[in-house]
Amino acid sequence: MLNPNPGLILWTILTFIFLVVLLRMIAWKPLLQALQSREESVRSALARAEQARSDAERLLDENRKQIAQAEQEGRRILNESRELSEKMRNELVEKAQEQSRKMILQAREEIERDKDAAVAQLRGEVAGLAVRAAEKILGETLDETKHRKIIDTYLKDLPAN
Repeated sequence: MLNPNPGLILWTILTFIFLVVLLRMIAWKPLLQALQSREESVRSALARAEQARSDAERLLDENRKQIAQAEQEGRRILNESRELSEKMRNELVEKAQEQSRKMILQAREEIERDKDAAVAQLRGEVAGLAVRAAEKILGETLDETKHRKIIDTYLKDLPAN
C-alpha cells in the first residue's frame, strides 16, 4: 500500500526548508513589522481613547459644577425676586392704606365744614324766626339788628350739639 519513496521525502524536506528560509527572509520580517505596527497603532488608539475618556470625565465634572452653580444662581435670583416682589407689595399696601387714611381725613374735614355751615345757616334762620315771632307777639316792629345780636349771643351760649 504505502511505499515510502526516499527521494520524494528528501525533496519534500528540502523544499520545505527552502520555503521556510525563503519565507523567513522575504515574508516573515514584513509580517512581524506589520504586526508590530498594528500593535503600536492599537496601543496608541487605546492611549488616545483613555485620554479622551479622562477628558470626557473632566468635562462632565466641569459641566456638573457649572450646572450646580447655575442652579444656585437661579435659586438666588428667585429668592431675590420674591423678596423684591414682597417689598413692592408691602409698599403698595402701605401707600394704599395711607391714601385711604388721607381720603377718610378729607371726608371728615369736609363733613365737619358742611356741618358748621349748616349750623351757621340754621342759627341765622332761627334768629330770623325768633325776631319775627317776637314781632308778632309784641305786635310792633323791633330793631332787627339789636334783636339779632341778642339772639346770636344766646345761640352761641347754647351747647354745640
